[in-house]
Amino acid sequence: MAEGWTRHLKGDLIDAYSAGIEPKPVDPRAVRVMAEAGVDISGQRAKHVDKLAGREFDYVVTLCNSAAEQCPIFPGETKRIHHGFDDPPYLAREAKTKEEALDHYRRVRDEIRAYVEQLPDILEQTES
Repeated sequence: MAEGWTRHLKGDLIDAYSAGIEPKPVDPRAVRVMAEAGVDISGQRAKHVDKLAGREFDYVVTLCNSAAEQCPIFPGETKRIHHGFDDPPYLAREAKTKEEALDHYRRVRDEIRAYVEQLPDILEQTES
């Protein structure tokens, strides 16, 4: 969702990539709630962080605690910043209905949007 919001809202300022150490297919519930907000992430693909080897980044932003703990070292002057969000699939496991599960995704979607709307300014503030 973060890559989708960043491309949608800040694509002229930020070249966003999303990757992980254990990439999984894009969650259909995330695709659905992003589509409700007018952002199509159905074409996004999970990438392993190794696929980004050799690229230099100004910032690497981790969004979940496990990513912050296991994030590899990037070369150059890369600044690492962590801003944690709840994990919708984890929260949805306890949901009693499909709608309740989607509500977790919607809440996190909206929190991520609010964060992305503050980019790139918030990155500079965070590293100070």
